[in-house]
Amino acid sequence: MEEPIPLHIIHLSQDDPRKCTARKLASRGLANIHETNRRPPRRGILLDPLAGVILGPDDRAVIESGASLVALDCSWKQIVQSLADIEGRSPALVGRTLPVVLAANPVSWGKPGRLSTVEALAVSLILLGRRDQAEDILRPFSFGEQFLTLNRKPLEAYEEANSNAELVELQWEYFDKPL
Repeated sequence: MEEPIPLHIIHLSQDDPRKCTARKLASRGLANIHETNRRPPRRGILLDPLAGVILGPDDRAVIESGASLVALDCSWKQIVQSLADIEGRSPALVGRTLPVVLAANPVSWGKPGRLSTVEALAVSLILLGRRDQAEDILRPFSFGEQFLTLNRKPLEAYEEANSNAELVELQWEYFDKPL
């Protein structure tokens, strides 16, 4: 069995604490929480919906060399400023965005790309060849299994991609390409 990928979450306390998937992951020992963006993890992949470069098979080598997977738990309304604050503090965090999937969380159900922290981490783990770890982190959530069911076909296709470029094209077989 492969060593689990270290999961870190920069938690900025901008959302409803009762709906916070990051805190639930941390309370179960499935992720490490950083309460401030002042000292983000030193090296890893930062899940950044504005990055412009997709996460995929080409990034596996970085993770296998010991890098972490880092999520930012903040309000969608404050994402631009929150990301800007982090990127200036940790040049060793490489920003990556995710291919399109549908949210299954109760706040954004069915919305493409409006993922909770746990959903974003789970997609990332699947793309990096760690489906078992993805299923483990989704298990504590009532919508976890529904997330995998809702996105079964695209996630299976994404898992089979041989490169990030292939993954970019694959997503448009399942979702409408933006104009």
